[in-house]
Amino acid sequence: MKKGFYIFCFLVANFSFSQQMAQYSQYLRNQFMVNPGAAGLYDFTDVTLGSRIQWAGFNNTPKTTYVSFSAPINGLSRVKYNPSLHMSTGPVKNPVINTGKLKHAIGSQMVADEYGAFRKINFSGTYAIHIPITKNYNLSFGTKLGITNHTFLKDRAIVANAINDNTYASFTTSQTNVSTMDIGAGFYLYSSNLFFGIAADQLTGDKIKFGTGSANFDPRTHFTVTGGYKISVATNFTLTPAFLIKYMNPIVPTIEFSTQFEYAEWLWTAVSYRHKDAVVAMAGLNISNRFKFGYSYDFSISKFSTYSSGGHELILGIMLK
Repeated sequence: MKKGFYIFCFLVANFSFSQQMAQYSQYLRNQFMVNPGAAGLYDFTDVTLGSRIQWAGFNNTPKTTYVSFSAPINGLSRVKYNPSLHMSTGPVKNPVINTGKLKHAIGSQMVADEYGAFRKINFSGTYAIHIPITKNYNLSFGTKLGITNHTFLKDRAIVANAINDNTYASFTTSQTNVSTMDIGAGFYLYSSNLFFGIAADQLTGDKIKFGTGSANFDPRTHFTVTGGYKISVATNFTLTPAFLIKYMNPIVPTIEFSTQFEYAEWLWTAVSYRHKDAVVAMAGLNISNRFKFGYSYDFSISKFSTYSSGGHELILGIMLK
């Protein structure tokens, strides 16, 4: 058992280097978290709160908590306070994705992400412009500017030989709390049935940072490609095959295939396959015309499956106006 535990610690240490950006199983339901070009996709203020635990069953495993909002600028002025909030219940159809018109959008994100012996807290603001290509297709470009605070958690580090480990020494003897400027950008092509996006995060690396220490958190540029198409298969039923590709040099690109089933545009379930990592089961619904909910469970199929009971992700969405 002790041998298995050390193997697990070794895997976590290696994974901590490769996973610098938070992972989202429900990327299909909140494209804004993986592409700033998707800000303001819907003509209302979309607020999302999410929490994710990866490899449940162990202490200090990757955890992510976030809150985001995005809205078209011209839609913000039409949001008015209403004490009743129109709290209707029962089936509420998904909002319509409108195309064929120019619009500007803003958004923001706050993400707290822990992985291994590292913690990141990021706050960013986003601007996106949506340009009509045809009546049915829009192309948006979004850019985000933010600040990320990087922290090294010494008590969580797994070190075989602390005395001769130069990397460990650089983190423990120099400043272990550094903030860097984070710039990201993304293109997003969409219609009511199709989407395709390309995004990049941490474009500036650590070129702009705040602090005098020598610890190198080495933020790398991450690229993300997403795509999907909604197909009507029967009355009140749609099927959406989709994919997500992530790449960070020098790590081998990872790919995820997803299929979402939706009933009457309010109740959905989905399954994803993350190559050599996990099979993900998801479900959710529009609770009312103000709230939406989603839950996903990751069944690990990697070497972690021996030691982990899987991963959980909970999403609560608030739709204003």
